[in-house]
Amino acid sequence: MSAAVSHYSKGFWQLTWRRLAMDRVGVVSLIIVLMFFMIILFSAFGLIASDWNHEVAINDAPPDLWGILTDKHTSVIQPSSNNTLSEISEPLPELSVVDPLAEDIAKLRTPIDFSSHIIDPLADTLRDIGYSQYVSTDPTTIEKRTSLPFGGDRWGRDVLKKTIKGTQTSLFVGLTAALLATFLGTLFGAFAGYYGSYIDDTLNWIYSVFNAIPYLLLVLAIAAVLQKRGIATVVLILGLTGWTGVFRLIRAEYMKHRAREYVMAARAFGVSSLRIMFIHILPNVSHIVLVEISILTVAFIKSEVILSFLGFGVAVDDVSWGSMLNDAQSELILGHWWELVAAGGAMALLVTAFSLFTDAIRDALDPKAQGAGA
Repeated sequence: MSAAVSHYSKGFWQLTWRRLAMDRVGVVSLIIVLMFFMIILFSAFGLIASDWNHEVAINDAPPDLWGILTDKHTSVIQPSSNNTLSEISEPLPELSVVDPLAEDIAKLRTPIDFSSHIIDPLADTLRDIGYSQYVSTDPTTIEKRTSLPFGGDRWGRDVLKKTIKGTQTSLFVGLTAALLATFLGTLFGAFAGYYGSYIDDTLNWIYSVFNAIPYLLLVLAIAAVLQKRGIATVVLILGLTGWTGVFRLIRAEYMKHRAREYVMAARAFGVSSLRIMFIHILPNVSHIVLVEISILTVAFIKSEVILSFLGFGVAVDDVSWGSMLNDAQSELILGHWWELVAAGGAMALLVTAFSLFTDAIRDALDPKAQGAGA
């Protein structure tokens, strides 16, 4: 007796995954994007780069890719017992010639005890914001590295950890703003395309107003008016202004689908309009929504970098690729290139991988191409 052979038709998403798996560039891009998501996930839970703002090296420590960090610079901090002003003393070089100021310099070599003279007014504040090591009751020795794998910034912070934390900020802003913009564009496009009439006219008028103003100019104008820096502000600015492209595409798709047989049959059975819009039609246009999320994520990452670079983005106590590039422009004049390369390289890698992945998933979701491949 011969074994029964089951014949079945592959589903839409099965065909999509098969076509995507055959695209080598798309698979490599997907792996790179997933690696970035894993990095920001670990960073969000504090597993890596949680101490990105700690001063672990000397100012503008050069990069040392081999990790040879045996040479260290030591700073001795000697605070007093009642939170008074501390004195950081370092040995001065020996003088090889007679110097009329030698006696004065020799006096400066002896640490001065300010405990009985000056009370530090910032002791409590420093303790509250996390700098308790500067107001400790015990003498403390802090060792600062002279080099780091990816170098240090002008404050002695690790550029690699700053880049990881900046990746978390930029990618979170880009993805969250893209989800918000796609949600609004899909919602408005569904109502405009399905109902038509005055609802379509009103939403098209709003679309025309937003689309008439250059996007970057609109974003900068809103950011300047709000005058409130922060991740939430950037997400709202980008999400509330970037839905127009999604609206145009979804509106056209709903206008096409509302006249098809399955929609007319659903109406004949008395199915509500909202159920037809979001249960019957939306799954058939979900591939467009998915592609638009990918496209907008890349666009919003670039927009966030521009906003932060110009000073309208994240707050001063946070870090993103844009703020790193802003800091790097003054360091580049001094020949300190490593922060610029780290932030620019991470951004270029993610944006390129995300763009290639978007092209691959767009080809995989193309129904005509899937029909040819099936």
